[in-house]
Amino acid sequence: MSTSTTTLVKQKVRTLTDRLRNFRVYHRYLGLVIGAFVLISSVTGILLGWKKDVDLLQPPTQKGVSTDLQQWLPLADLATLSIAGLDSAAAVQNNPIDRIEARLDKGIVKTIFKEGSWEVQLDASTGQVLSVARRHSDWIEKIHDGSIISDLFKLISMNVLGFGLLVLTVTGFFLWFYPRKIRQIKSE
Repeated sequence: MSTSTTTLVKQKVRTLTDRLRNFRVYHRYLGLVIGAFVLISSVTGILLGWKKDVDLLQPPTQKGVSTDLQQWLPLADLATLSIAGLDSAAAVQNNPIDRIEARLDKGIVKTIFKEGSWEVQLDASTGQVLSVARRHSDWIEKIHDGSIISDLFKLISMNVLGFGLLVLTVTGFFLWFYPRKIRQIKSE
């Protein structure tokens, strides 16, 4: 091998080695930051995956008398009955309704309240309270997506997580590829 070829090989190796060092630094520090988000997201994601199977996370869906919408009580009456059911069962007053979910196939409505993660399930045709319980899956989901802090934080944190994982993937590839390339150049 001539001196110019040896110098060229050393320059290539030096360039790749410098890039490799930079990628290691980026990968390491970004990995520490993104790792916290990934840890929170993965733990809460596992819990959310089990929410329909673990009664503590989300109360099991009850079954009503009728699935015929013609026999169902008006929504305003169901909302009033839900508020009364929460007050009598859990002594919770003045808790505003967040949403009412109709389960047509089960003949029930679920009323979810804004504060305390409370849920009241009513038979939609009789108005009977079937269940009053806490829905822990709701606040776990808010932690999972970052909306527990704010919607702006959710937007920023999900973008940081997505772009961070993309950068970690790219830098991880080069941390794998460059050492192989350096060995190949040296062996030629």
